[in-house]
Amino acid sequence: MLPVNGSPIVVQILKSFIAQGFREFILAAGYRKNVLDDYFEGKSLGADVTILDTGEDTDTGGRIKACKDYLSPTFVATYGDGLSDVPIGKVIDFHRQHGRMVTVTVVPLLTQYGVLDADADGRVTAMHEKPVLRSHWINIGFMVMEKKVFDHWTGSNLEREVLPRLAAMGELYVYRHEGFFKSMDSYKDQQEFEELAKNGRVPWQV
Repeated sequence: MLPVNGSPIVVQILKSFIAQGFREFILAAGYRKNVLDDYFEGKSLGADVTILDTGEDTDTGGRIKACKDYLSPTFVATYGDGLSDVPIGKVIDFHRQHGRMVTVTVVPLLTQYGVLDADADGRVTAMHEKPVLRSHWINIGFMVMEKKVFDHWTGSNLEREVLPRLAAMGELYVYRHEGFFKSMDSYKDQQEFEELAKNGRVPWQV
């Protein structure tokens, strides 16, 4: 619920989906669900928002599974702490083309550290400050799934159990996104989001 550009980050996520034509949402809530209830009570975003209690201690995979009865045959799931300009329609198109059960959106890893290249003797040959590591891709959410995936849902943690199992089955594909992505993991991230929004057009708008 930390604010970004005047509203909580979860609302910014919803708005990015709404701008792309989505109108039905389920928030898989747990700890402090009452805060979400209070915030959304009486508010209209031009969409149907259902806040579902999935349990305070439920892990990432368990939260999605708890929403099973509310989901359409093909649905989109994402995390509540990251913003991106990923074109969801294109992710869905790619998902339908390969015909498997799950597509996860990934971006190249932007490291927060400086990276050095060195020769065999230890002499530094190049320095790269916080580079984008294009040989490494990270999961940013924005996942398209077929509801039949729940027939093969193993474990409660999405990243360590559910997705690796689906990958082993050959049912997991990635959509490579080269655009903007940033997650909010700290107060520093929140301040960086606010700085990005100062120019009027936020970079997570598609």
